Amino acid sequence: MPAPSAAPASASSSSSSSKFHRARSGGARDERYRSDIHTEAVQAALAKHKEQKMALPMPTKRRSTFVQSPADACTPPDTSSASEDEGSLRRQAALSAALHQSLQNAESWINRSVQGSSTSSSASSTLSHGEGKGTSGSLADVFANTRIESFSVPPDVTATTSTPSARPAAIDLPPSGIVKGMHKGSNRSSLMDTADGVPVSSRVSTKIQQLLNTLKRPKRPPLKEFFVDDFEEIVEVPQPDPNQPKPEGRQMTPVKGEPLGVVCNWPPALEAALQRWGTTQAKCPCLTALDVTGKPVYTLTYGKLWSRSLKLAYTLLNKLGTKNEPVLKPGDRVALVYPNNDPVMFMVAFYGCLLAEVIPVPIEDAGGQQIGFLLGSCGIALALTTEVCLKGLPKTQNGEIVQFKGWPRLKWVVTDSKYLSKSPKDWQPNISAAGTEPAYIEYKTSKEGSVMGVTVSRVAMLAHCQALSQACNYSEGETIVNVLDFKKDAGLWHGILTNVMNKLHTISVPYSVMKTCPLSWVQRVHAHKAKVALVKCRDLHWAMMAHRDQRDVSLSSLRMLIVTDGANPWSVSSCDAFLSLFQSHGLKPEAICPCATSPEAMTVAIRRPGVPGAPLPGRAILSMNGLSFGVIRVNTEDKNSALTVQDVGHVMPGGMMCIVKPDGPPQLCKTDEIGEICVSSRAGGMMYYGLAGVTKNTFEVIPVNSSGSPVGEVPFVRSGLLGFVGPGSLVFVVGKMDGLLTVSGRRHNADDIVATGLAVESIKTVYRGRIAVFSVSVFYDERIVVVAEQRPDASEEDSFQWMSRVLQAIDSIHQVGVYCLALVPANTLPKTPLGGIHISQTKQHFLEGSLHPCNILMCPHTCVTNLPKPRQKQPGVGPASVMVGNLVAGKRIAQASGRDLGQIEDNDLVKKHQFLTEVLQWRAQATPDHPLFLLLNAKGTTVCTATCLQLHKKAERIASVLCDKGHLNAGDNVVLLYPPGIELITAFYGCLYSGCVPVTVRPPHAQSLVATLPTVRMIVEVSKAACILTTQTLMRLLKSREAAGAVDVKTWPTIIDTDDLPRKRLAQIYKPPTPEMLAYLDFSVSTTGMLTGVKMSHAAVSGLCRAIKLQCELYSSRQIAICLDPYCGLGFVLWCLCSVYSGHQSILIPPMELESNLFLWLSTVSQYKIRDTFCSYSVMELCTKGLGNQVEMLKARGINLSCVRTCVVVAEERPRVSLTHSFSKLFKDIGLSSRAVSTTFGSRVNVAICLQGTSGPDPTTVYVDLKSLRHDRVRLVERGAPQSLLLSESGKILPGVKVVIVNPETKGPLGDSHLGEIWVNSPHTASGYYTIYDNETLQADHFNTRLSFGDAAQTLWARTGYLGFVRRTELTAASGERHDALYVVGALDETLELRGLRYHPIDIETSVSRTHRSIAECAVFTWTNLLVVVVELCGCEQEALDLVPLVTNVVLEEHYLIVGVVVVVDPGVIPINSRGEKQRMHLRDSFLADQLDPIYVAYNM
Repeated sequence: MPAPSAAPASASSSSSSSKFHRARSGGARDERYRSDIHTEAVQAALAKHKEQKMALPMPTKRRSTFVQSPADACTPPDTSSASEDEGSLRRQAALSAALHQSLQNAESWINRSVQGSSTSSSASSTLSHGEGKGTSGSLADVFANTRIESFSVPPDVTATTSTPSARPAAIDLPPSGIVKGMHKGSNRSSLMDTADGVPVSSRVSTKIQQLLNTLKRPKRPPLKEFFVDDFEEIVEVPQPDPNQPKPEGRQMTPVKGEPLGVVCNWPPALEAALQRWGTTQAKCPCLTALDVTGKPVYTLTYGKLWSRSLKLAYTLLNKLGTKNEPVLKPGDRVALVYPNNDPVMFMVAFYGCLLAEVIPVPIEDAGGQQIGFLLGSCGIALALTTEVCLKGLPKTQNGEIVQFKGWPRLKWVVTDSKYLSKSPKDWQPNISAAGTEPAYIEYKTSKEGSVMGVTVSRVAMLAHCQALSQACNYSEGETIVNVLDFKKDAGLWHGILTNVMNKLHTISVPYSVMKTCPLSWVQRVHAHKAKVALVKCRDLHWAMMAHRDQRDVSLSSLRMLIVTDGANPWSVSSCDAFLSLFQSHGLKPEAICPCATSPEAMTVAIRRPGVPGAPLPGRAILSMNGLSFGVIRVNTEDKNSALTVQDVGHVMPGGMMCIVKPDGPPQLCKTDEIGEICVSSRAGGMMYYGLAGVTKNTFEVIPVNSSGSPVGEVPFVRSGLLGFVGPGSLVFVVGKMDGLLTVSGRRHNADDIVATGLAVESIKTVYRGRIAVFSVSVFYDERIVVVAEQRPDASEEDSFQWMSRVLQAIDSIHQVGVYCLALVPANTLPKTPLGGIHISQTKQHFLEGSLHPCNILMCPHTCVTNLPKPRQKQPGVGPASVMVGNLVAGKRIAQASGRDLGQIEDNDLVKKHQFLTEVLQWRAQATPDHPLFLLLNAKGTTVCTATCLQLHKKAERIASVLCDKGHLNAGDNVVLLYPPGIELITAFYGCLYSGCVPVTVRPPHAQSLVATLPTVRMIVEVSKAACILTTQTLMRLLKSREAAGAVDVKTWPTIIDTDDLPRKRLAQIYKPPTPEMLAYLDFSVSTTGMLTGVKMSHAAVSGLCRAIKLQCELYSSRQIAICLDPYCGLGFVLWCLCSVYSGHQSILIPPMELESNLFLWLSTVSQYKIRDTFCSYSVMELCTKGLGNQVEMLKARGINLSCVRTCVVVAEERPRVSLTHSFSKLFKDIGLSSRAVSTTFGSRVNVAICLQGTSGPDPTTVYVDLKSLRHDRVRLVERGAPQSLLLSESGKILPGVKVVIVNPETKGPLGDSHLGEIWVNSPHTASGYYTIYDNETLQADHFNTRLSFGDAAQTLWARTGYLGFVRRTELTAASGERHDALYVVGALDETLELRGLRYHPIDIETSVSRTHRSIAECAVFTWTNLLVVVVELCGCEQEALDLVPLVTNVVLEEHYLIVGVVVVVDPGVIPINSRGEKQRMHLRDSFLADQLDPIYVAYNM
């Protein structure tokens, strides 16, 4: 179908058919909401905004992701496409030409000149991973007149790894040029001009600056007042605005309709009317059906209807089962499944059921799950259908009809005449006078999407037909044209029921005919001289669009054109437009009769046919602002925000109406107040079938007055319509309860917002006017979501501009913020049976992340005004007062310690040696052939071993090389660059033998030198290394051409390879003069990207080895398995030092070998019957994810872990409880004890503070309240409490170690169960930082600091930089006292200070990871006070934008924070270091430097 031309075609030039086609093509507006006045209002509102130039940052999008297919692929040909619906058609191709011009010239509100054109392109868009990356055009940020430049794309660093989704090898990456020692705050600049070494001209930073500028604009006024929710947490609640309009009228009195006239020949029941006409007027036409082209194809006479209904009734009651066991009894419910183009079969089935006294339940075509709920609640076991329809139902292989999801088992009965049995002459149906027994059930879909059945009694059915006959003044034999669905609502009431009551002749025009020939109903009125037509606004539009095809039709016969969706406030413009076009075709102005209906109250009001020449009823022009407060105010102040509504006539005959408040008790409204319309009459629904609870609130409402006492005894039925009774008792409807959006206490109507969206030049962007508006509940309030289908040919810039303008128009006209605005590809929103948008399903897709938008704009900053006030820290409470407070409260000071070293008797020969070198020499003499180390490869075979003597000999040879080749002196630093293995260990002891200070460094990764070599280079420089010891392979790599591309290779210090060593004796082994001398340097990159080196003295080394030996009971007959990186921290100590000290054998498993053989670690542990094994989180995660579904295979391989007593994860972070739990659970089946797994805790200042060990109680766990943690308080809660966090103890404190919990600001000690910094005192604490600057104050602050109060002993403490708390448990420690457990919460450096509260990134990340199955990994950081969330998408790229609202919602709900930027990236982008920790600062720097190649970046407004 051709796209509409841009300029509106003038009437004369366009041929009639192309005019119609163009109008209905993709760009057509939803004319149901068309109103020139409203369009002008929207334009005026947008013009106002034009002065405030403001650049919204446009989202960054990778081009490949959202390539929409061309229009023809998305749009099925019109015959099959169900996209035109009730709702959204198509209607005039163009707004008026003038409007079009004015908008084209109007400069858009988006600022065109943002900081020059250098920033005008978004981050480079690239093709998807596999394709070559040349230059590619990128989106322009600012879509004014700037050129879209082509940028060359930065090199793709991910291409080096084996598969695009694999994480690059774990890399420790410090940002360029930062070396620790600084604590938080001293280097973290929040100024825009420095970003820790990131050039800020980057495009991302420009966008963030734009975002900050936008956010500085005045918001909606913040809400006043607080309420305290279930915790001490404070959430703002809306407080009434003192200037808001309040109702001033008196309390309304119920309004009565005229009495229901008594007509002598009205039948006692509707079935009696059928019997009368069927027997006395058998030849009269009752119903005419049309074929697909709109020509009459069959006319059902009253005689035929009667005889066929009789046959069906007889068959249903007598022919389905046996005589003794009939399938159906009177009162049973039966489903009617008939296609929309077969009214004849439906009518026969409906009356057949009435005559058989079974209850028909007409439903839409089979398949919907919600319909299953209706069938279930109605207890339906039988379905009637046509032969053709039955053939179309999906079948199983043996020919049975498929059981639809959620449906009960049904028996299907075909009602075509040839299958029915003729009733015997003497058989007569039982037709009694109408009573309150159910006649039929009409289905309705609730706002939440559930389908309920409204039961209509026989007397209500009859009374409703009488009331309609009187109100519409039907007379026998009249012809009516029905364009509505004949299975429910007005289509059923007029075309099937009242029809038979009055012997009318109905011409039924199905939806399928309307789609091919929109004028068909007008032609039927003309051909049959019909007196009444039943239509919806959509039918008026279709007729207007096509009317030039038929010049000579006449509508002069119509006395009533019943517009059944006249209750939609936007119907007034449709009626006016139709009248102005068809008045010349004989349409009388007084014939237009809007009416209001609802499934519960049936016909609520209808305008009676007028007297020719009498003045037409007036219009109400209401203030939208007033309406939002539920008050009727004639609009005077601002014509932009007015709503024009027409009346829907008077109350029905015999009925009574009142207006009650929509929420709370049904209190009568005042005369100038909007409320829900309630109706009391014999003609209304009686209940929701099978749902007694919901029924009472809807069908048995007794209104109350302002004091709460009931007004009268008559029960009313809630209609679900919002409105008021105006002058002359005319009824006005302003919206539906289902479309009500209550935001911060103000009411908005979804339809009104749709209308505003369509009035903003939607032609270029919105496909067929399809817009859905609903609200979702996020953070204690409703939030408005607008979803529109985007035209396949819409450009990014057009779409973004339309979205930004819609936000403004809605803000201007409705004074409400939109939380989320999403565009989805054309034809992808769920549809109702007649093609409209299925709102509740759309909302469900949105909430579960399956909407797949192609554009999205979230505005939480503007909408969410009820966040708690930021916390103000209480100044002036000193450490002394805190301590006194704790003592008064009876709380002990939070401290804990391991066993006292002095009291432990270990008659250990090792103790007499002060230095590790002496221990090695002693072992080489005493037990020369005792194996200390065993190195395995990926196959699990031993590739290298070292006995005490071999290690000693090799160390000597290395020491002599250092002295000869390196000309090194004692105290020189030597960098050891080796893969994990035994060479690293021998080189370490070689350095000690020669008096040099070893520095172990992870070797660079050959495939990613650019990323890994600078870290090596930096450690070499910072440690002032005099020499590098390494292997030949690595030596070649360091001097290679590739290396030269990354660093200056000419300035390396001496490089010595230790592959072939001369056999030369060392003159003498160096012995340090004192144990305080430096033994080695430990360098590592913290998660915040800081490179830190600490000094370890010989005394600390011996102390640490002894503490570990005691805790783990290590001695020479023991074996332990280590699967860790051996370069820093406790991993290095276990790999290189402990075996030499304790004499046990270490089986070394390099973690990288697991990548090629996942079974390696577990099978080694099983094969060697290892009791104690050490690993890292990365190894545990690899095994959990990789082997989780292969436990049976592990069993088959004979792997058994029942030998394991302790499996310890070495870590410097909060224990990852969920990971350790799933590991234990998974491998329980192969014998792993649930008590085995534990974690260690260490930090830079002290590498081993806690380690579970063999004795002592099992690690304990507690649940703490997350909200309290943010306030630095610890509040224990029960398992399953909302907002609770599971924490596990980090192993037992090592012997000789003491910890105390301290307030990091005041340095005063804290009480039990208070969150504070963990300070440590122990013989093996490091002796200081090794930095270029040698910053003394920092050394003192971090390594030798004292409590500011309450410590008489003046102990020297080291600050770990981690927050945690101590809690005394009921368990008994080894010493016999109660055990004090230490819980680590997280690193101070990592915490985010937002809104005065302290957040740990991992908590936010855990929430985010739970929101959608396609989030593989997530990391958060802050930038200029904006929270940035980066998520890795492991699903398909079309899910990328689904994540944006989910991430924003969950962080708001669970953490009370507004996300500023959501970045969606490929798997493996978030950098993770060797310990399996996320490097968030490095990620931040890459993001700001535009190096992430994101799939999508959303900037939340």
